[in-house]
Amino acid sequence: MRPWSLFGVLLLLPAIALAQSAGEVERCFQNPSGCATGGGGGAPVQAAPRAAAPDYASVLKSPEAERRKIQESLRTLDKYNGPIDGDLQSKASEEAIASWQKGHGYAAVGKLTPTEAATLNSEAAKAPIKRINPSTATASTQTPPPSNADLLKALQARLAERRKAAEPKAEAAVQSLLRDLKAYVAADGKGVAGEQFPAFAKWYADNKAAGRSVGDITPAVEDYGEAKPGDAVAAEVTFQTKQGDAAYPQCVMFAWIEGKPRKEPQAFSCDDVAGLEKWKTDRALRSAWH
Repeated sequence: MRPWSLFGVLLLLPAIALAQSAGEVERCFQNPSGCATGGGGGAPVQAAPRAAAPDYASVLKSPEAERRKIQESLRTLDKYNGPIDGDLQSKASEEAIASWQKGHGYAAVGKLTPTEAATLNSEAAKAPIKRINPSTATASTQTPPPSNADLLKALQARLAERRKAAEPKAEAAVQSLLRDLKAYVAADGKGVAGEQFPAFAKWYADNKAAGRSVGDITPAVEDYGEAKPGDAVAAEVTFQTKQGDAAYPQCVMFAWIEGKPRKEPQAFSCDDVAGLEKWKTDRALRSAWH
């Protein structure tokens, strides 16, 4: 080759290289992934892979037994006090999960990835069991037996309630007796009271024979309650008897079963406590008064 021809070729080489370099720059600009490292040829540069999103769906869609286990683990770790129902999307569950995640450096989103769920369950399984001292539990849960004073107070309260409920009927029955007694005295020994209570009729006749008259009559309920034949009434009646200027209060006890006319009526001296109690016992009186 002639010298001048070789010299021309050498002059063209920089221009060719420059043209190729400019073309490479243009190609890299349009397709960065096809560029070689260092601006030269070689394998194209691969783009960095994008990080996968956290998998929360697997745990949320897991079987109910597994979701319940997660709630139980949270409860074991004192993070959760809601129901064990498998609902990991409830407010209480999400707050408990977020609290646990925050304490372990995870994103506190309130949902678990499978790895986080496994870590949570493993931690709960290793947690010490909180045992209750039996003696302490017994002392705190057992109620001491009531004292005799408490039992008596409770009984008195129940009796007071029963008596309050019985008072209207008992008072009405005694007032009815009072009217009959006054009518008997006013009629000078005639009337229903003497017919129903022969012992009272005899008492009145004895006082009349002794020259004593009957003044004020004051009744009071002695007992009231349910008996086999019906509602039973016992009344203590005080009679003010007079003889001249002297006054003699006397007491007669009346007992009967309510009805029209009165059933099984009987009168006793107020000293005859045994006779009155036998009358009540024979009729199986269940007192609402004492």
